[in-house]
Amino acid sequence: MGKLFVIFLALAAAAPAPAVTTSAKKTSKKTIHKKHVRVPVVYVSPVVRGAALRAISERTSQPLEVLAGAGALVPFFEQLSHPPENMSLHILQYGDSHTASDDWANQMRQDFQAKFGAGGPGYTLPGHPFLGYRRFDSRGNNSRGWYTSGIVTRKNDGIDGLGGISLTSQSAGETVTLSVECEQLELHFLRQAGGGQLEFSVDGAPTATVDTDGDNGPGVYAYAAPPGPHQYTLRTLSSAPVRLFGWVAQNHAGVTYETLGINGAQANLILDWNPNILAPELMSRDPALIILAYGTNEALSRSWTVEEYRTALTEIIQRLRAAVPVASILLIGPPDCEYRARGRRLPFPNLDQVIEIQRAVAQANGCAFWDWRAAMGGPGSVRQWVQAGLGQGDYTHLTGAGYRTLGGALFEELMAQYNRFLTIRAEESRSQ
Repeated sequence: MGKLFVIFLALAAAAPAPAVTTSAKKTSKKTIHKKHVRVPVVYVSPVVRGAALRAISERTSQPLEVLAGAGALVPFFEQLSHPPENMSLHILQYGDSHTASDDWANQMRQDFQAKFGAGGPGYTLPGHPFLGYRRFDSRGNNSRGWYTSGIVTRKNDGIDGLGGISLTSQSAGETVTLSVECEQLELHFLRQAGGGQLEFSVDGAPTATVDTDGDNGPGVYAYAAPPGPHQYTLRTLSSAPVRLFGWVAQNHAGVTYETLGINGAQANLILDWNPNILAPELMSRDPALIILAYGTNEALSRSWTVEEYRTALTEIIQRLRAAVPVASILLIGPPDCEYRARGRRLPFPNLDQVIEIQRAVAQANGCAFWDWRAAMGGPGSVRQWVQAGLGQGDYTHLTGAGYRTLGGALFEELMAQYNRFLTIRAEESRSQ
């Protein structure tokens, strides 16, 4: 612990000073993330687009230095440098639609797995639980007779597993599929009194029966996956209730980067999840790093308040720490966002304050903080990203290329701090 503490202090001392921002002014409020809204196309000249692309490329090709509190990542870096034997190392990313789309998270996944080994997809939500959910490293589907709970428009009893989402069925013949390649497969579900049975099939061949009846709590069915890609299918065998939390598809070594985003989510949604279900699910994953990537929806919320937000973020971190005390935690602020009001574009009304509070809460609770808006170029930078074709016409979400650009920039900044960690540790070893 002595060496780790020295490294922590050295990394913390090297972290950039917090940026000085001003509080946001109250403006007209609208809601975002509506269903079936066509994102407007923004047309710009080739000259303008080329100039914007060059400016962003030049900025993101240089060290961004917007990561604060890098010392909080020392436990994660330690595990990266000494991975557990015969086990994959897990990164969990919670967030809103930016995470649910899996665009920038997949860039991070590819970069981590290229450098430290491919551990497989890890935890994935069951089937295709809501529009906008996507994983690039696996494919899930489900029949129409399943009910999704946990999304912002369908809050339930909070018994929704690691990702805050579950699928429930009370009729026979309903199916859920997962197409994936891995070495270890697990089904995570709710064990409940009177729970139904599931037929488990591999490439269409029935293999086992999973019984979900029992004392209330999380249940796991484990299967040694054969080599190569396969389709795994679950089929309900009766009208008895069945609730599915998700799959784990992983390898014996390498990194998993597990995205657990929910469209329209705010961070305080986590406080609605049943801790007696979430805690053991977190412990079973034993993550080395937990990323909390929220703030966009808070920045436009009508009911958002400074004190409630600060209190909620602090409680979320405390709950995560109680379940998995060794895991490092990284908060990622919202991107630069604008909306149209009174014929002109304005920044999201709470955006400055959300970023300020995330930075302060991270510092107060021993977490790292990455300022996404600063990485884009600061306030108003989203306009340049839209001009470059890297931001969508809603001035809130990025395009696939934009997300990949930011994901690559974040990975490079994390690796710069990781290399600094290795250097400091080597110097400490030589001085002994």
